[in-house]
Amino acid sequence: MTDGIYTLANDVVYDQLVALLNSIEVNAGREIPVCVIPYDNRLDKIRAEVATRSNVTLLEDLAVINYWENFATQAWKAHHRAQRVWRERGLPEVYRLAMHRKLCALHGIFDKFIYFDADTLLMGPLDYIYQKLDDYDWVTNDFQYKSDLKYIFDGNYELQKQAFNDDNLQLKVFCAGWFAAKKNIFSEPILADLLDKLKAGEADIMALGGPDQSLFNYMVCRSEIAYYNFAVREVEQVTGNHWSSKFDVIDNVLYDKGRRLTYLHYMSIPASQFTRLCAGEDVDIPYRDTFLHYRYLKSPESKPQSFTSPSLPVRLQRYTNSFFSQKARNITLKYRNFRDKIFH
Repeated sequence: MTDGIYTLANDVVYDQLVALLNSIEVNAGREIPVCVIPYDNRLDKIRAEVATRSNVTLLEDLAVINYWENFATQAWKAHHRAQRVWRERGLPEVYRLAMHRKLCALHGIFDKFIYFDADTLLMGPLDYIYQKLDDYDWVTNDFQYKSDLKYIFDGNYELQKQAFNDDNLQLKVFCAGWFAAKKNIFSEPILADLLDKLKAGEADIMALGGPDQSLFNYMVCRSEIAYYNFAVREVEQVTGNHWSSKFDVIDNVLYDKGRRLTYLHYMSIPASQFTRLCAGEDVDIPYRDTFLHYRYLKSPESKPQSFTSPSLPVRLQRYTNSFFSQKARNITLKYRNFRDKIFH
């Protein structure tokens, strides 16, 4: 039985991907194959990097990619509120559709797998995660359950109750940026049944902000596959994983009150911040030296030797671009609302 790791990437997150791959190589405790799922077609740097690593491959199966994009599209087109809101905001009919490509892992090459967002660093061995998959179908290790349930499911409460019939639903939600599962745990009949339920009205349960996360949580909770979250079940032993926490750094490995982290997640920090840092800009990123260590582990000669702040004109240009981009979005939204009132 093959264990493996998946991640989702394109050239925009190239620096983060290199850091992740290097952290896996030195901290996993053994060689674990990695498969990169393409976020889109911007892959020149990614292809070149993959070609240098014997244990890393790029998912090229368009049939699998198309299958899961179609599945996600059907699910979200059944969400009437999402279709209205996204249309009003000038967004595609499925917001962040490419993020759903991580579901390709379910039809992938590994029997057991762990999915990492590209903005993640591995800090310790993973065998205990793979071992837990002997008894469970879906395994997580995060604290999403401590957040408001509305970030995952924000539809009508009665509809939620009808769909899940679970008083412990809050304890079962998870972050879709890091999870472990088994290949083909969702059979074709199960997937067809889930789509039927979504189209019958249950799609409206899902929250809109992180659509891939909402859909993954729906699939796991609604199908009632065997689920385990270390952060819920082993509170005394589990460590944190979010960049906002205070960790100790020893030899480029992070520790939480003396316990070695499994992974560090840079969730919500824009990829552009890492790109600028690697270009020599003085960007304040948490655990910056740790990130740079793994990013340039194999190419220390390329690591910036000093960091400078961007010039005033550059800062002003960035602010101006951001300001006018927001203005343009607001104008577009007002126009769409005005148009809809007239013609509908």
